[in-house]
Amino acid sequence: MGLFERYLTLWVALGIAAGIGLGLIAPNVFQVIADLEFAHVNLVVAVFIWVMIYPMMIQIDWSAVKDVGKKPRGLMLTLVVNWLIKPFTMAALGVLFFKYIFAPWVDPQSANEYIAGMILLGVAPCTAMVFVWSQLVKGDANYTLVQVSVNDLIMIVAFAPIAAFLLGVTNITVPWGTLVLSTILYVVLPLAAGMATRHLLLKKSDQAVSEFVATLKPWSIVGLIATVVLLFGFQAGTIISKPLVIAMIAVPLIVQSYGIFVIAYLGAKLLKLPHNVAGPACLIGTSNFFELAVAVAISLFGLHSGAALATVVGVLVEVPVMLSLVAIINRTQHWFPTNPVTIKP
Repeated sequence: MGLFERYLTLWVALGIAAGIGLGLIAPNVFQVIADLEFAHVNLVVAVFIWVMIYPMMIQIDWSAVKDVGKKPRGLMLTLVVNWLIKPFTMAALGVLFFKYIFAPWVDPQSANEYIAGMILLGVAPCTAMVFVWSQLVKGDANYTLVQVSVNDLIMIVAFAPIAAFLLGVTNITVPWGTLVLSTILYVVLPLAAGMATRHLLLKKSDQAVSEFVATLKPWSIVGLIATVVLLFGFQAGTIISKPLVIAMIAVPLIVQSYGIFVIAYLGAKLLKLPHNVAGPACLIGTSNFFELAVAVAISLFGLHSGAALATVVGVLVEVPVMLSLVAIINRTQHWFPTNPVTIKP
């Protein structure tokens, strides 16, 4: 495990602190960055997100998808949790907390925006960081690639319709054009670029992919930290002035994360999945593709909206929650069969 993965919490925490500090010291700089947008898509955020996720997309081994039918249970668990359960429980929790439990302290417009941000998180299963979580629980790397690959394929066609449906159900106007554009920009195009790059590299040698990804990895780290700095810089004033709001948003997100994990982990045990498949399968559904959720929230509702704030709080909550779940998975290996499932690359 590299220095970045080993101290992931520290780097993200430093990025958060730097973003809040810089946002308070130089708010005008962040406002200038906020104004650099096209079709409601912030160009600087888009560049950093691309820098972060492009190396991850190159790692996706599409040839392994054909072998998943031999061992489909882990994939089926992931798909059921990610697309038939998670988006709807997230929306339900958002409504429960902000329309009822927290209603006395939150105005209706802000409540709707917080719910919207939570929905966008719930409809975006994790893509990039899954590889880190999988490594931490000693998951089967190629099976994880298959799970991520199939989820990304589904995301291309399902993200916009499910998000639009849930946003509509919660009485939020959905600008379809922006939602579709964001899906293309942050899912379709990075996937296509990753596929094309991988295809060209494999023509040279089998090692060319890993060597190229290793070269890009520092830039991916820069992209992640820079994205965190920007997001917390944009929201610095709100975070400092409204700590209670941050706490209120964090509560349903934490409940959702642990709740989905319990559902997935019990499902993995019932299906008798081996540990090296059960761990990543549960973590994919529990974690979020927060890069996509943040970008879409900014595109749909604006940089300083409650929806954008909710997705940023998702970043704040995710790392410590996911590391706690990694610890649980590693301590419960004896709950699962020892025979590993391996899909050849």
